[in-house]
Amino acid sequence: MRKTLLLIVALVATFAAKAVEPSGTLPVVYITSQNSAEITSTENYINATFYIDGKSSGYASLGSATSQTAMKIRGRGQASWTDYDKKPYRFKLTVGTQLLGMSKSKNYALMAYADDQHAFLRATTGYKVSQLMNLAYTPDRRAVELVLNGDYKGLYFLTETVRIDKDRVPITKQDDNATDATLITGGWLLEIDNAVSTEQVTITEGNGSLARFTYKDPEALSTQQNSYLMSQLNGMDDAIYATDKNSTAWQEYIDLDTLARYYIVQEVMDNFKAFNGSTYLYKDRGATSNWNFGPVWDFGDAFMRDGQQFIYVNSPKTPQIWIAEIAKFPAFQAKVKALWPDFYNNQYPTISAYIDSFITSIASAAACDAQRWPSYGSTNPTADATEFKALLDARVKWLNDQWTGTGIENIESNENASVEYYNLQGLKVTNPTNGIYIKVQAGKASKEVVK
Repeated sequence: MRKTLLLIVALVATFAAKAVEPSGTLPVVYITSQNSAEITSTENYINATFYIDGKSSGYASLGSATSQTAMKIRGRGQASWTDYDKKPYRFKLTVGTQLLGMSKSKNYALMAYADDQHAFLRATTGYKVSQLMNLAYTPDRRAVELVLNGDYKGLYFLTETVRIDKDRVPITKQDDNATDATLITGGWLLEIDNAVSTEQVTITEGNGSLARFTYKDPEALSTQQNSYLMSQLNGMDDAIYATDKNSTAWQEYIDLDTLARYYIVQEVMDNFKAFNGSTYLYKDRGATSNWNFGPVWDFGDAFMRDGQQFIYVNSPKTPQIWIAEIAKFPAFQAKVKALWPDFYNNQYPTISAYIDSFITSIASAAACDAQRWPSYGSTNPTADATEFKALLDARVKWLNDQWTGTGIENIESNENASVEYYNLQGLKVTNPTNGIYIKVQAGKASKEVVK
């Protein structure tokens, strides 16, 4: 009897979840796989068709229920695929198509962000910070709702994938298995990876860690390509681990400006996964061309730890490739500090209004998503956004203190007792900046004003 009741409860819950309908406030992507087959692989594509109903979003529809476009679809991601029932997907079209005003392409992703309890703001804000930092390319994306084989799957983000293209990573593409020495100097797109892949090379970093680089383009390497790539990576590593930190040899390989901009984005988002996985580098053709960091991609670990420290300090994600060593170079420090004031004074003040507008745009869809996935998502996006903005503000103010040298004043010290500080949200703060904190010393708590 008990088993029967449990089965009934499970069936009711499943039926209720599938009975959720799109909010109608965002474009809806309708996908039907061939024979309604389940999507079970992150490697193998299956045939499907789709259309997009623009609803009241202001974006143009594409096709209809009776006029659908052919596609191939598969799963994507690692933990985001295996750990959640709300799955992310990748799909490709037969011909390049402009979807919802984004650049024309055959390749897109549908990002689920089931792990984001901050009202879908981690990637949203990270991508916005990337744009404000003027990286050469930031993937475009649109909030949509997804219906797959008649089942409402919730709030998703239709996103451009990272590829070499005139409207994406803006370099000349390199052919697979190329051998011409003048052609293999560029058209490289790599990912610093934390997972094993067959399309990957490895080096031993100067600190003894194994560094993995997955080659996204080209996808198959000739002996000449492999030799050139290994020479570049080992050359970079040797230069980065030079004893003389006033050396500029590493800048003969890596573009200082793009690295500093990319790094600032990751620090603003407290994304300690950066330089461990989902970190892209690209290089255009030419013997003297440099490697550029970017574009941004994964912010799944943003704001996932307490306190304030740089992303390469005590990171839960190891190994982080190169960044802790690069941070020792005065030239890198100076570049970060030179770029920071414009972002802090002119760009960052626009983010609060951007977040508010985003939350308003997804509110109804987020409610449907939370109904479809009670264990994920955001039941109160406005409150979650307020909490997220407080975390972001605290992070940016802490970085400003580090990079403008204002220091910390009027904090008493006691050599005989350790001192800990907590902000008014209850989070431990390693280096408090201007504000009101709870000071804990020798087991006693008191209010402390930091000026």
